[in-house]
Amino acid sequence: MVSRRLLLLQVLLAISLFANPNSTLALDDNVRNSDHCPQREIRRYLFECYEESLESEGESKGNSGENSDPMPLQTSSPDPELGFLPYNYRRVNRENAPLFLSLEEAIAGEPVYRYLESGFDFISFIEIAKVDGKTFYMIAPGVWMQGTGLSPIAITDFQGIEFTSSPTTPFGWALFPLESQKQPKKSELDPVAYDFFRYDLVQILDIRDVNGTDWYLVGPDQWLEGKQVAMVSPQSVPEGVSNGRWIDVNLEQQTIAVYDNHHLIFASIISSGLPGTWTQPGLFQIYLMKETETMSGSFTADRSDYYYLEDVPWTMYFDEARALHGTYWHNGFGVPRSRGCANLSPGDAQWIFNWAQEGDWVHVWDPSGQTPTDPTLYGSGGA
Repeated sequence: MVSRRLLLLQVLLAISLFANPNSTLALDDNVRNSDHCPQREIRRYLFECYEESLESEGESKGNSGENSDPMPLQTSSPDPELGFLPYNYRRVNRENAPLFLSLEEAIAGEPVYRYLESGFDFISFIEIAKVDGKTFYMIAPGVWMQGTGLSPIAITDFQGIEFTSSPTTPFGWALFPLESQKQPKKSELDPVAYDFFRYDLVQILDIRDVNGTDWYLVGPDQWLEGKQVAMVSPQSVPEGVSNGRWIDVNLEQQTIAVYDNHHLIFASIISSGLPGTWTQPGLFQIYLMKETETMSGSFTADRSDYYYLEDVPWTMYFDEARALHGTYWHNGFGVPRSRGCANLSPGDAQWIFNWAQEGDWVHVWDPSGQTPTDPTLYGSGGA
């Protein structure tokens, strides 16, 4: 166990090295020349060198640092090109938007071929025409829409992480901009200076239960409340999987992890089904993979929840209409938002799509036990 005095010397040395541009500290050029906030790079270095035992309140659920020095996560970033989508999208903000069978008819406004049902609607288009200051979109060969009531969307470039070596400790992503605490408890007077931003990756060195609330130690004197982090804890092979190859979907944590030959090789954040349209727990197999899919449906008698989503990318069906797939219509990963599917960022969906094959196992589970397991509560599911 390293003494507190030695730890203090290490911290001061690290800070001085980062503050001195002429330092010979052996850092990767991408870190040294990074455009990221310097405080975040200092935090990363201190975090990897952390070796102090902890004396704080609460019951420890994980590695407290007393008996072992946790290995820093051995990760690499996926190819950012995986997040590129070969489709152009617009949100339809117009009720009963008309479709036409030619550009000329779209310009004239008649005759109408058919109408899109009003709801949560998104279209993809293959051509744009501008006529007399108005915009028109070809959404399928020979099918046109007027641009009135159509708006562009922003698609997330978030991606998870690849592992070059299986992690030995839990890790996760901050779900909100956060300030850590020096102790595993809330204190508005005692935050440390290092900010965590949404989707920052953190390694979890210890877990403490304080009055029924989990707190995660993510760096020297840096505690985050558990509910603010989507955590992945490496898992052993589920019962029923015989080949050591599966996709793990954790509904409580809203995370996904890919295992190959029993090794964790990729992980990220998802959005699973909302209450009433939960993602069903169980062990399933991917039975159909499609590079693109149009999804639509409704679960209420008045169809007030109708949705229509064109060109949903990298779709992998595993439980009736429930699938893993890319999501371009929101960036709210880390909380349930779907009608039963596991929503992924486009980059994550393509990574998993490229790795997966039909027949691969998908293990969906909820450690909290709050997701119903009664099959009579589940329909076919949706996007």
